[in-house]
Amino acid sequence: MNKPVDPTTLEIPDAPLYASAKKVYPKSVHGTFRNIKWGLMAFCLGVYYLLPFVRWDRGPGSPSQAVLVDFPNRRFYFFFIELWPQEVYYFTGLLVIAAMMLFLTNAIGGRIWCGYWCPQTVWTDLYLAVERLIEGDRRERMRKAKSKLTPRRIGEITAKHAIWLFIAWWTGGAWVLYFADAPTLVKELATFEAPTAAYIAIAILTFTTYTLAGHMREQVCIYMCPWPRIQAALTDEWALNVTYRYDRGEPRMPVPQAKELRAKGLPSGDCINCRQCVAACPTGVDIREGAQLGCIQCGLCIDACDAMMTKVGRAPRLIAYDTEVNIKRRLEGLPPIYRFIRGRTLIYVGIIAITGLIMLYSLASRSLLGINVLHDRNPLFVALSDGSVRNAYTVRFLNKRPELRSIALTVAGVPHPTVHVIGEEQADRTIVAVGPDQTREVRVLVTVPPGAKLDKSTPVTFTARDVGSGETVTESEHFIAQ
Repeated sequence: MNKPVDPTTLEIPDAPLYASAKKVYPKSVHGTFRNIKWGLMAFCLGVYYLLPFVRWDRGPGSPSQAVLVDFPNRRFYFFFIELWPQEVYYFTGLLVIAAMMLFLTNAIGGRIWCGYWCPQTVWTDLYLAVERLIEGDRRERMRKAKSKLTPRRIGEITAKHAIWLFIAWWTGGAWVLYFADAPTLVKELATFEAPTAAYIAIAILTFTTYTLAGHMREQVCIYMCPWPRIQAALTDEWALNVTYRYDRGEPRMPVPQAKELRAKGLPSGDCINCRQCVAACPTGVDIREGAQLGCIQCGLCIDACDAMMTKVGRAPRLIAYDTEVNIKRRLEGLPPIYRFIRGRTLIYVGIIAITGLIMLYSLASRSLLGINVLHDRNPLFVALSDGSVRNAYTVRFLNKRPELRSIALTVAGVPHPTVHVIGEEQADRTIVAVGPDQTREVRVLVTVPPGAKLDKSTPVTFTARDVGSGETVTESEHFIAQ
């Protein structure tokens, strides 16, 4: 019978609480998914860097930049769309659509966002391209990292970091161009006449881009980004993920050994254990070990494996976008099946469609004229000497057009009201001039003649009508008589 162990006598070997990550040197590969990544990288960077310089004519007095966040005037411009601060619900709708798109892509193809569209991935790809151009591919970079510094090596390191800093600086510079007229701000930045906030924003983004894309790289995806943890809870067995098809690959062995076994009619896998998939992975993951937190589903291991399979005369796609369900089906001799249309994808598509339609309808039907009415609290009403009753209101007009508008104000709901806008009156109605892209607040007195039958509180409707276009908006309030 075993004696109980005294825990106080156990010797625990010293072990670090944290194992430092080894630097990853991704190998350059060529193939379908690498070409897709090149194309998307060029598209994303082109849009980001060049969009501030795209012009859009909105008429005289309005900014001509197609995409502009105009904080001083509290406007957001996106081509023909102009949004005001009170229309923040449009941004809420865009956030809902973006979240559902992320969930939908995850349900269909796993972490497609991480592998192809994420800014961290795009800029890291760009930085790696610069590094390969200057220092060479994987083996050369690994060799140079262990070699002594020479004047040539110092020159390579200096050139690499200089280009990285330039890319980071222009990334920060492009960001601030979305908040002011781009050509004007570029000139001001060059002549050191730009606002201090612009230089601070550029400095911060230069530092973060250089640090995250140049030095931290895969550590951002593994340790900092919350999406891999969230994604694991949203995926299911039908989502396509970059998968090592172990039903084909196992048992692994070199090509000569596989030929001998196959000649004898014995089983041998297609995987030759070349580890090219690991060498190509930007996060250093061995996909053959199954789904892992570090895998960003970029597909570069697929290209690397396909190239090796072609060299040894075997079928490609030993690593491919696939599901665990299909691997088990192939082991059972059944054909693979794919279910892109299922409950969760329909829900995501439905939410995207409904939110998008609501936003489109709201944009198409929204009024470019607004009115807000606030009843005075003290006094609630004034009884005049002739028996008439007067209420005072603060009325704010909102003109979302880039031209001066004349707004006619009328009040309905009480018998024979007299409307008096302090300073601007015209018979039984008033005309209020509101400047382009402006709001105007006025004081309005509404008087009901003596003898009129009034309740203690009577609902009234304020109507604002554009004299030129006929556009009309209304706002409800109350007329207090007692």
